[in-house]
Amino acid sequence: MKIKKGDKIRVMAGKDKGREGKVEKVYKKSNKILISNINVYKRHVKKNEKMPQGGIVDVPRPLDASKVMLICPKCGKATRVGFKIEKNKKLRVCKKCDSKI
Repeated sequence: MKIKKGDKIRVMAGKDKGREGKVEKVYKKSNKILISNINVYKRHVKKNEKMPQGGIVDVPRPLDASKVMLICPKCGKATRVGFKIEKNKKLRVCKKCDSKI
């Protein structure tokens, strides 16, 4: 997967199209990512020890990685990610400005 935890991304499709956020968690097997304050749904919760009142809670859900693009830290544009090998290390590279990510 070309997106890692801590990357800044822009959503390109879906109900949150155009919004930006930071990746909190990456699920490699299912090709999904969890982004703070994006793809948030309401969930009705019964009362329990943690929530004696119960009620409606906002729950962030993972979003498919194909619906987001990485924002390059150098040029600030949403870009695809390429790879280069330098000194036996595989580096991520911005396809627009050709800088290291």
